[in-house]
Amino acid sequence: MKEILIIEDDEAIRMGLNYYLKQESFGVVEAKSAQLAIEKLKTHSEIVLCLLDVNLPDQNGFSLFRQIRTFSKVPIIFLTADDIETSIVMGLDMGADDYITKPFKARELMSRIRNVLRRYETSDKNPVIEYHGIVLDTRQAKVFKNGKDVMLTALEYKIILNFFLNPNIVFTREKVLANIWDVNEEYVNDNTLTVYIKRIREKIEDDPSNPKIIQTVRGIGYLLGDKND
Repeated sequence: MKEILIIEDDEAIRMGLNYYLKQESFGVVEAKSAQLAIEKLKTHSEIVLCLLDVNLPDQNGFSLFRQIRTFSKVPIIFLTADDIETSIVMGLDMGADDYITKPFKARELMSRIRNVLRRYETSDKNPVIEYHGIVLDTRQAKVFKNGKDVMLTALEYKIILNFFLNPNIVFTREKVLANIWDVNEEYVNDNTLTVYIKRIREKIEDDPSNPKIIQTVRGIGYLLGDKND
């Protein structure tokens, strides 16, 4: 059975999450501290996703996330009462798969969990993707341009992966946001996405001012490919 690790010090929240997850046929592993979370991850091979509270009694959730990433690539969704955009983007840019603020509805959380797991399954089916000299190795979560490693943040990688998995499909800005991190539009705005698209183009395009890979469809959004085809 697929297991989800709940890393949360609030017993009431753990109990609620435990109930909802079991109703959806997931196994549940619990940890009320960072130290216990590390132990559980190293001993439970069936864990497919972590729900990580940012505020833990013995360690900050962001710090624990970095520690987990030294030995595991398990998908991680942050749980927090902080809905400030800078905190959300920081968590996502570190490599978190999503970020949901408390209080949240069970149905919304389950949707987020399934979307994250679906993205990982899709990547596994497409281990290497190439377009215009850019190669994505989804198993290593790396991008190469003309054979050289392109240094991307985790969030930049997720954005480019979304396009490479869906070539020649026009995405609205809202759809890009939804596919990448499922955060409500009120938390991550258009300006944030614009900045990330600009940064990605500077790293993968031969001429960022005249992009050939991720192109802008005026008044709609973006696509990977030639919009004139």
